[in-house]
Amino acid sequence: MAQATRKKPVETEADAALEARTIAQSHFRTLRLGTPFQPRIDALGLKQEWYSWAGYRAPHSLWDEELEYFAIRSQAALFDISPMTKYRIEGPDAEAYLDRVTLRDVTRLKPGRVHYTAWCDDEGFVLDDGTLLRLSPTRFRLCSQERHLPWLLDSAMGYEVNVEEETEAVAGLALQGPTSFAILRDAGFAGVERLKVFDLAEFAHDGATVTISRTGFTGDLGYELFVPAAIGYTALNRARLEAGLIVANADFTTAEHAIRADRLRMPDEVGLGFMVDPEKGHFNGRRAIFEARTKRKLRLVLVGLEIEGNIPAEHAIVYYRKSQEVGLVSAAMWSPMAKRNIALASLQRPYGDTIVDDLWVEIYAMRELQYQKLMKRAKVVQRPFIRLDRRTASPPADF
Repeated sequence: MAQATRKKPVETEADAALEARTIAQSHFRTLRLGTPFQPRIDALGLKQEWYSWAGYRAPHSLWDEELEYFAIRSQAALFDISPMTKYRIEGPDAEAYLDRVTLRDVTRLKPGRVHYTAWCDDEGFVLDDGTLLRLSPTRFRLCSQERHLPWLLDSAMGYEVNVEEETEAVAGLALQGPTSFAILRDAGFAGVERLKVFDLAEFAHDGATVTISRTGFTGDLGYELFVPAAIGYTALNRARLEAGLIVANADFTTAEHAIRADRLRMPDEVGLGFMVDPEKGHFNGRRAIFEARTKRKLRLVLVGLEIEGNIPAEHAIVYYRKSQEVGLVSAAMWSPMAKRNIALASLQRPYGDTIVDDLWVEIYAMRELQYQKLMKRAKVVQRPFIRLDRRTASPPADF
C-alpha cells in the first residue's frame, strides 16, 4: 500500500533568510550549559528571568524575589551552585603549592575544614576570592567565581601536584536558612549536627557519597552540598549583602579582567586584608602588598554604608560635603532584617578610612514618570550589617 506524502512548499529567498535569522537569534538567546538540576529549575521558573552564570542558565528570580529572600531568613532556600568554578588540587605538594599561591596560611587548614581565601598576581592585585576545602591531607577543592586554570597550571611548575577543573563533574547545592539543619537531618544525613562553622564531612546517601560543608553566602545557618555529576539568585544577592560579603567583578574588578590600571585592587582595598598573614612565608604578591602598606600606597577602601531613607542607592556616586566625588556604591538595598538602608561602597582614601563624616550619596528615584535627584546622608558602619547567632550555634537549632 502506497503511503501518501505531503509535498514541501517551495522555499523563497525571503523564507530562507527569515529562517536563518531566527536560528541565529535563538542561538544567542539560548545559553548552552545546563546543570544536573536544570530541568527542575526550568519547571519552577515561572517568571523566566535568566542570566548567564559562567555560561549556565541561572534564575534571577523563580516566582517572587521578595518572598524568596524571606524564605532564606525564616525557613530555608535551595540554590543550585553547580556553575561555581571548582578545581581539584591534589598531590604530595598540594599544601605547599596552595600556600604559595593563596593569601591565608594553608598549613593551618586541617582536613575536614574550609577557609575563605583570596589570591593575587605578583604585583599584589586581587585575582579572585573563594573557598578552599581540605578534603584530605593531600587533596583540596578550590571554588571561585572566575576561571583560573591556565594561571593555576603555570603556578604549579616545580610542585608535585595535579590541578584539574571539575566544574562540570561536581554538582553543588546551597541550602541556607534557619531550618536547613532540620531539613538535612530529616533527609537522612545522620551526624550533620556535628558540623561546626567551616567544617566539612562526607555522608553516605542513597548509595552515593555527598560532601557537606557548613558554609554559605548568606550570613545565616546554612550548608553546601557537593555530589558527582535542583530559588532565584536575586534573593541570594540580598542575603550576601546583609552579611557584608563581596562578589568579584561586581564589588571589585579582578586583576585578569581589569583593562585600566586604576581598576586594579589590592586585598586591603576590597576588605580582604585580614587574610594576609605577616608571619607566613612567601606567597604571590607578598612584597607588593607589604610595600603598599609601609609606603601608604593604598588608594581605596571598601566600606559598609548606612544611608538615610529607604531608597536603595545602587551604583550611586558618593560625595564628601555634597560636592567632592569620593567613591561609588557597588551594591545596595533596604534590609528587612537590619531595618536599614545599607550599601557597599569603594571610596578614595582617606575618605572612609580616617574621614568618615559628611558623606552623601546621589540617588535618582523615579517619581511620577520622572527621575528626581536626591542627596542622602551616609555614614560608615561596620560589616556585617546583621549578625545571626544561629549561623555559628553548635549544635544548630532545631526548627
